[in-house]
Amino acid sequence: MDLLDAGHRAAADMDGSAASALPLAGAAYQPYVSELLSFSIERLHKEPELLRVDAERVRRQMQEVAVENYAAFISASEALSFVRAQLEGFDSHLEALVILAFLPLLLVHFASLLLPRAPFAEQVVALCGSIEEIPNLTSGCTEFVESAQQILEERKLNQTLLANHSTLLDLLEIPQLMDTCIRNGNYDEALDLEAFVSKISKLHPDLPVVQGLAAEVKKTVQSLISQLLQKLRSNIQLPECLRIVAHLRRIGVFGESELRLQFLRCREAWLSGILEDLDQRNVYDYLKGMVTCHRVHLFDVVNQYRAIFNNDKSGNEENYDGGLLFSWAMQQVSNHLTTLQVMLPNISEGGSLSNILDQCMYCAMGLGLVGLDFRGLLPPIFENAVLNLFSKNMSTAVENFQVVLDSHRWVPMPSVGFVANGVVDETSDDVTPPSVLMEHPPLAVFVNGVSAAMNELRPCAPLSLKDVLAQEVVKGLQAVSDSLVRYNAMRMLRGNESALFLSLCQAFIEVC
Repeated sequence: MDLLDAGHRAAADMDGSAASALPLAGAAYQPYVSELLSFSIERLHKEPELLRVDAERVRRQMQEVAVENYAAFISASEALSFVRAQLEGFDSHLEALVILAFLPLLLVHFASLLLPRAPFAEQVVALCGSIEEIPNLTSGCTEFVESAQQILEERKLNQTLLANHSTLLDLLEIPQLMDTCIRNGNYDEALDLEAFVSKISKLHPDLPVVQGLAAEVKKTVQSLISQLLQKLRSNIQLPECLRIVAHLRRIGVFGESELRLQFLRCREAWLSGILEDLDQRNVYDYLKGMVTCHRVHLFDVVNQYRAIFNNDKSGNEENYDGGLLFSWAMQQVSNHLTTLQVMLPNISEGGSLSNILDQCMYCAMGLGLVGLDFRGLLPPIFENAVLNLFSKNMSTAVENFQVVLDSHRWVPMPSVGFVANGVVDETSDDVTPPSVLMEHPPLAVFVNGVSAAMNELRPCAPLSLKDVLAQEVVKGLQAVSDSLVRYNAMRMLRGNESALFLSLCQAFIEVC
């Protein structure tokens, strides 16, 4: 047994010596030991020096840290000492509270023993009354702890607010950022911000700050809608129209049919603005500008509408506008024709009337490419204008004849030549007025007026009006004839004057 015990002790001594000889046998050092086993002999010889250099470097770093943060170390040491002292004070206070908990029983017991000594008993009773205030003290401490807990929670909230101050500031600046994006034309970014605010308002419907932010963003979106609609009222091309309609669809404030109606209203306002800028005092220039505007811009608006809105009824029924574009375009054509009817009678030149007719026919032919060919509606309007112009010129000729006749002095005029036998050759191709008219100024004035009316009719003479125009000529001749009859009945002419008057009547019959 002694030998066995000696063997065990020897083995234990060997294990202890091995453990002391190998301080790296712990599990924490196993990676380093494995690394050492992989080194070569030369590397193992260098290892002590390398370890010494690393130890020196670590020591210097620790010194630098201690020097740089000595105030923190001192503060930590003082705080540790203060906490240790407070804990010791808490222990003493706890012991005192334990004693105070049993003190009332002891005092009552002593009071019963010392009852004959009244003054001392009264002091004991007073002390017991003071001890009875301990529950009030306990409740006060409890209230203090609760209020302190509330203050700590508020402080925690304030700390959280301070930590997220930059994020909250970014959120509160979203309306101003949206307004800046709108003013700079960055509509996609503004709509991204609006979508973000809408999302967080749905996630946090009970937060007043978020709901107030959403209300401000809605006001900003209204200004965005107004700006987009204002752009539709300006001279923009199809790509810009596509972008604006895409933004309005993304906002979602208009339905599909209402969006189409808003588009046509805005484009109509733009066309009306162009027409209002034209000078209406010059009828010819105004009508030319109006025809050009409708030929170019009305054509563009119809093409823009068809490119933006799909009118294929075979698809979704909601995408069909129910003839909205057709009704709007027909209204524009109707306004165009109404303006022509109102303003064409103010044109006093046949050449201008002919030019406007050519412009209108060209406009109608161009709009025919989009289904708005209104050339068949133009002839009645221009026929009325031509008839009105010719009637006005004939009336002017008759009035001038009457004025000259009333002021004419019946004196013989120099003879400038007559047609042989006093008869006009009707088979001749010469349409020059006969020179005999020079002897009769009233008749010459009338013939000049009729010639001027015919000249104004020549650039734009509808064949369908030949009978009506002939009746106007007959009406003018009848008016001249009535004027001559009335003049002869109202004036007392002498023999020589009567002969000259009869000569004028004969020339009128021969010429007309």
